[in-house]
Amino acid sequence: MADPWPTIHEEREVLAKDLSTLTDDQWATPSLCAGWTVRDVLGHMTATAKMTPPKFFLALAGARFRFTEMTSREIARETAGTPADNLAEFRRYAQASTHPPGPATSWLGETVIHGTDIRRPLGMTRDFPEPALVQVADFFKGSNLLIGAKKRIAGLRLQATDATWSTGTGPEVSGPLLSLIMAMTGRQAVLGDLSGDGVAALRERG
Repeated sequence: MADPWPTIHEEREVLAKDLSTLTDDQWATPSLCAGWTVRDVLGHMTATAKMTPPKFFLALAGARFRFTEMTSREIARETAGTPADNLAEFRRYAQASTHPPGPATSWLGETVIHGTDIRRPLGMTRDFPEPALVQVADFFKGSNLLIGAKKRIAGLRLQATDATWSTGTGPEVSGPLLSLIMAMTGRQAVLGDLSGDGVAALRERG
């Protein structure tokens, strides 16, 4: 399996460039992450880039072991100041390889998924490298960590129409690989990109 860190670093740099001309209204745009604005998602990505396993467990303990509360605190800290300040901080850590507990592929997934959470509502697109998308899809198809992707796609066949990738058996869900990744991680906004008898099941599962 390819080392994901060079792609993570490159994608952070590209995202920072894409966001360099946003207006205040655009920073306040709701992202595909429920309850988070574009600015919130970038703050979360910055916090992740700064994190180490010891810092993670200290922060979690400080939030009384409530993951959502810990995340909210991290976002509040990273979104203090102006959007320009926040973007500069993200750029500062774009080449960092520190991270919370978990395999590196999960942080590649975060970069792809949260990058799309940000771009899509802003009308932006990004052609991620196909090998990176395949690596992310292969990770999430077998993971229930935090977002329950494995459970969400159980009993369905996912078939990419723009890459050599498929998984599962059952009613089919077909479409672009990035949209399949976003759907398996719970982004309902992408279901219109997909077709097949299994789409209704994904919609019901949320």
